[in-house]
Amino acid sequence: MDRLTEIRRPIEDELKAYRRLFEKTLTTENPLLQMALNHLLKRQGKMMRPMLVLLAAKYVGEVNDAVLHAAVSLELLHTASLVHDDVVDESDRRRGQKSVNALLDNKAAVLVGDFLLSKALYHAAATGSQQVVTWVSELGQILSDGELLQLANLDKTEISEADYFEVIRKKTASLFETCAKAGAMLAKGREEDIDNMSKYGEYVGMCFQVRDDIFDYDANYDVGKPSGNDMKEGKLTLPIIHSLIEKDDKKMFTLALRVRRGEATEDEIARLVDMAWQGGGIAYAEKAMEQYSQQALETLKNKKDRESTIADSLSQYVAFVADRQV
Repeated sequence: MDRLTEIRRPIEDELKAYRRLFEKTLTTENPLLQMALNHLLKRQGKMMRPMLVLLAAKYVGEVNDAVLHAAVSLELLHTASLVHDDVVDESDRRRGQKSVNALLDNKAAVLVGDFLLSKALYHAAATGSQQVVTWVSELGQILSDGELLQLANLDKTEISEADYFEVIRKKTASLFETCAKAGAMLAKGREEDIDNMSKYGEYVGMCFQVRDDIFDYDANYDVGKPSGNDMKEGKLTLPIIHSLIEKDDKKMFTLALRVRRGEATEDEIARLVDMAWQGGGIAYAEKAMEQYSQQALETLKNKKDRESTIADSLSQYVAFVADRQV
C-alpha cells in the first residue's frame, strides 16, 4: 500500500462524500463556464487540502456536514486563487495541463475564478459557522496580499530570506493552516486541539512550498514545468536566495536582479540554477523543509490511544509532503 493510500484509509468514506459535494457544486447551465469547470475537475489531483480538513476533524471528533462544506469551500478558494494566479503570471500550463486562461482567455479566466470564489463563500456560509466565514474571508485577503507582496518583490533591489518566507507563509501556509483549524473547530475540538491543528497546518504548508520550490531546480522532477521556470517568471526562491547571500558575488547578484526584471536569458537562468546546487542552496532548503516537518510532528505528540490511527495518517501526511516527487 503506497503512502497516499495509507493516509486516506481512515477517511475513505468521508473523501467520497466530499468529492460528491465538490462535483455537485461545479455544475452550471452556462456551457462556456461548464467547459472550464470540467477542465478543472480533471486536475483535482491528490486532494491534499480537503484531506487535511477531514483528518483534522477526525483527529479531534467526527466529520460532519459542516466539515464537508468547509473542505469544499477551502478547495474552491484555493482553485480560484490558482486560476487568478495563472492570469497574473501569464502562465499557460498548470501541473502539465492547460491553464484556464490558455483554454479560454484572460477575461474568461478571471470570471471563472470569480465564480469559484463566490461558490467558496457559499459553502463557508453553509457550515453554519460565522467563524468559518470569517476565516475564509480573511484567507482570501491573505492570499491576495501574498501575491501582491510577490509582485512588489520584483522591484526590490534587496534579496532576503525574510521576504521569501513572508510570501510563502501568506500564499501557501495560510491555506493549510485554515484547513486544519477549520476541520478541528467544526468537529468541536477543544481550544488546545484547534491551536495545535492550526500550527500543524502552518508548518506543513511551509514545508509544502519549500518542497515545491526545490522541484524547480531539477529537470528530472515531472511537475509539469521546466527547470528554472520560477526564475523565468521573475521569482527568486529559497535555494538561490541562500546561495546568493552566502556567495556574496556581485555579478551573480546583478544577474538575479535581471531575473526579477524579466531580462535574464535562459543561459543566465541556468547559471543561477547551477549556483543553487553548487552553492549549497538546495541542501539548505531541504534542511529548512525538514525543520518545518519536525515542527508539524511535534504538534501530534500528545495523541491519545483513540486518536492513534488518525495521528498516524497525519504523521504520514507530513512525510508525504516532504518526500513527494511531484
